[in-house]
Amino acid sequence: MAGQQTWQWPSRIALVADRRENNFYPAAKRFVDVLLAGFLLILLFPLILLIALLIKLDSPGPVFFKQERVGAKRQWLGKRAIWIVRNFTMYKFRSMVQNADSSVHEEYIRDFVEGRVSPSPENGGKFKLTNDARVTRVGRLLRKFSLDELPQLINVLIGDMSLVGPRPVPPYEVACYGNEHHKRLAALPGITGFWQVKGRCQVSFEEMIRMDLDYIRKASMWFDFKILFLTIPAVLSRRGAE
Repeated sequence: MAGQQTWQWPSRIALVADRRENNFYPAAKRFVDVLLAGFLLILLFPLILLIALLIKLDSPGPVFFKQERVGAKRQWLGKRAIWIVRNFTMYKFRSMVQNADSSVHEEYIRDFVEGRVSPSPENGGKFKLTNDARVTRVGRLLRKFSLDELPQLINVLIGDMSLVGPRPVPPYEVACYGNEHHKRLAALPGITGFWQVKGRCQVSFEEMIRMDLDYIRKASMWFDFKILFLTIPAVLSRRGAE
């Protein structure tokens, strides 16, 4: 992508979760992820084809947008569970012009992480880039209803992501993290999560980190199902979407 800076991130960093680990929850979570992601891909296949057609008709370029993100996978070290942090390729529907310059977003993220961004009436009181000229007409519609996220169901089937978890972030965001911020990576990243349904783009970076850490400490199948249920009204209300 034009203007993109290459960020280096160690491929194997071990993080120990703050909460007690067991075998049942990760196994049950993976079973539900595969079952629901497969079902949704089949159910939504006509919609996926329609979106792909609209993207091709709206602007030149590929249907899918692939981006390097930072996530983690759970491994056992003796009797202790650890999270190995590494980069993976995340899929989305393309919502921007082809070869969009990423430097605008990189600069905004640095300011957001370092506390130099404040919500204002001009952006609807959100911590988010708005009126972005890089976004296409179809892209704006997809983002309003979070439809650009649908291809991440493929990431769930692969095992790089879960339906529920902290949002996966690009390496240039992780490059701005302090030591305490890295703890939010001690979980499989998700399509939706506690931050997405409770504070999406309406809270500061530090509050987002607190929400992610709360999820990691309290994570359970019941909590995951609750977040999945709350995702429906959050998407329909378009809260935080742009």
